[in-house]
Amino acid sequence: MVAALSPSQTAAALPYPALADAIEALLRDPTVAVPARTVQALAGGGSLFVMPAADVRVAITKLITFIPDNAARGLPAIQGDIVVFDAVTGQRTALLDGPTVTARRTAAVSLLAARLLAPRTDGPLLIVGAGVQGRSHLEAFHEGLGVQEVWVASRSTASADALVLHARSLGMRAQRVDGADAALADCPLVVSCTSAQTVALRARPRADAFVAAVGAFTPRMVEWAPEVCRWLAEQGLVVVDTRDADFEAGDLLQAGIGVPELATLADVVRDPGAHRRKGPVFFKSCGWAGWDLAAARLALQR
Repeated sequence: MVAALSPSQTAAALPYPALADAIEALLRDPTVAVPARTVQALAGGGSLFVMPAADVRVAITKLITFIPDNAARGLPAIQGDIVVFDAVTGQRTALLDGPTVTARRTAAVSLLAARLLAPRTDGPLLIVGAGVQGRSHLEAFHEGLGVQEVWVASRSTASADALVLHARSLGMRAQRVDGADAALADCPLVVSCTSAQTVALRARPRADAFVAAVGAFTPRMVEWAPEVCRWLAEQGLVVVDTRDADFEAGDLLQAGIGVPELATLADVVRDPGAHRRKGPVFFKSCGWAGWDLAAARLALQR
């Protein structure tokens, strides 16, 4: 019997703190194998992603489409599924909702990075971009770090106001801000999750800031101004999620930063003390099928 989980069932199987723990456990597991993902360009300007991963017990393939202008059609930007198999027998064991896993595992990766690297975690939290990732990061930082105050900046006033209302429904203090650059001075926690079609942030974060930059996941996408990225690399710590970022981290690549020289989240997990230093922390997340494998492992346990 294959368990086909709905979006709500998928979300219930992946609570953010437990998912962050599962991701950390996966980074310590030497049996995990994640080949390069395949990205097929689509006629309308979108992309089809094929992302396999496996360990000794579980194998997955993530099949999703990313259509950046789908909001104008009233459709989600990400659609698809994650197929889960028994790695020994080859039997299909589960089908998880792809957009739900993508939203939650991405936020849980940021949560894990913040746990390990953030100079302070009390907030306020600034979220730049009020879409699906804005919502999932708000929930993850609230549940996993205990953040009680959030500021939301978005090109869409309606989206920002909706996220503010959601935050208040969780018992948080929340407000919409019109200028993300100005808000950086007051927020030690920052998540940028825009559509990354153009630079959205040109000011420097605080000296005690932790930034999770998740919007840009191709060399052509960008959220942070190149001069800010270079300043962060000089004055603070820049960490990428995996070595795949060497070819995908648009913010850093466009700033001329040597991404292959940067530490990965796995490096930090293995030796947190070696990667702590004074100054701001910039965590660049591009995505990896290993995060989906961690989510599948957790869902099967639960």
